[in-house]
Amino acid sequence: MTTSTALAQAAPFSTDERDAVYKAIHTRRDVRDQFLPDPVPNEVLRKLLEAAHHAPSVGLSQPWNFIVIRAQQDRDRVWRAFQAANAEAAEMFEGTRRDTYRALKLEGIRKAPVNICVTCDRSRGGKVVLGRTHNPNMDVYSTVCAIQNLWLAARAEGIGMGWVSIFHDADLREILGIPERIEIVGYLCLGYVDELYDRPELEVKGWSRRLPLEDVIFDGKWQGEA
Repeated sequence: MTTSTALAQAAPFSTDERDAVYKAIHTRRDVRDQFLPDPVPNEVLRKLLEAAHHAPSVGLSQPWNFIVIRAQQDRDRVWRAFQAANAEAAEMFEGTRRDTYRALKLEGIRKAPVNICVTCDRSRGGKVVLGRTHNPNMDVYSTVCAIQNLWLAARAEGIGMGWVSIFHDADLREILGIPERIEIVGYLCLGYVDELYDRPELEVKGWSRRLPLEDVIFDGKWQGEA
């Protein structure tokens, strides 16, 4: 008796398909301010979430959930929580660095028509999850993969996305009703944009720069600082 196994062909993409993948990767940007008010159609949002849901996950546990926030009053509450944390963050920098930080426009929460809070349910899959036995953080890493899938799909659809990380965890839990056992991984702002920076915004505005690839590749063993 033979057992048939469904296998997909692993042939390379066509040249145009490969170019499209790399274009999405290299032109993806963290959008902070330049969102348009145009609504994101439900069918497009569904496609983006479907892309996120097709991310790899440890033990096929799929630990993510996506809380979609559209109502202006809800986004305003989240923005106020962000503003409080952002004021605290500014005080952690000094001199011109603080001034540069304060000059960055971070209005995505209120301007983007769709916000998504991405969470990780660390109990999904049970106490012992294949692939997580010796690294308990693999479920969180899997959830980050889902966010990256969503980000690249959004870029392909002409939708900008920003990842907001300046929050007190407890504030988001209260506003969105997230239980303590659930890990908050990312708060995302999505909306159409009419233009994107040709380089990361923080590079354009002098905050940092992309490191040369050669500086982050080690051959065979660790070669950085001990």
